[in-house]
Amino acid sequence: MLSAEIRQLLQPVQQFLLCETPDKWLAQARLPESLPVLLLDHLICELKAAQSAMYLIRRYAVNEQSADALLQWLQPYEEFTYREQGDWRALAGLSLKKSMLPKASSKYAQDLIDKMVLLIKEELHHFYQVLEVMAEHGIAYKKITSSRYAKGLLRHVRTYEPAAMVDKLICGAFIEARSCERFAKLAPLLPKPIGDFYTSLLRSEARHYQDYLALATDIANEDISDRIAFFAAVEAELISTVDADFKFHSGIPA
Repeated sequence: MLSAEIRQLLQPVQQFLLCETPDKWLAQARLPESLPVLLLDHLICELKAAQSAMYLIRRYAVNEQSADALLQWLQPYEEFTYREQGDWRALAGLSLKKSMLPKASSKYAQDLIDKMVLLIKEELHHFYQVLEVMAEHGIAYKKITSSRYAKGLLRHVRTYEPAAMVDKLICGAFIEARSCERFAKLAPLLPKPIGDFYTSLLRSEARHYQDYLALATDIANEDISDRIAFFAAVEAELISTVDADFKFHSGIPA
């Protein structure tokens, strides 16, 4: 059972999302045979969250040298995940080697750097923690296909700036908020060590969605409630409709 503090933490997340995770998805997720794909997809989601944050920093906030340092930081994680190279234990403690220098022309660059570098650090730490959980439960890493979820959101991103950046940040907010909501729903249903681990992630995931929204609001410099409402409806449809592919962010199992 979640503590009063955690329930209070989840309130704004639940209000932000238009729908809860369907019971049919939870029924599938709690089955022992679903655990490997759940953890494998969760692992990939952590890396993709880090990559998305890195893209935003490289695209909008830093000079070329800083951008290269970000690429080097994530490279060992990507080599392990996509090319299955290296020992996952060697990923422990890897850190960003250089300070990020903001673009002088960007008034929001430093805020973007501060929030997204912290997010990357946390997502990469979670990536390693998921690998530890997998090792403890005898689940070997293997490649799996991506779900429709993130693509379903991002295909609606506008193609001109700064609207494209604002939309990407809003999508990031929904992905983080849904992750937070699912961790909370899953925690009581999974083996206790995994449930405790998922509960421990709630605080950072809740802050990540708020950071994305704050950046979107500041950069847009106008009311973005219509765009938030638009993506809320898209996100809810992805979650509440039948989905042939069971994954961490998938819809109702077919």
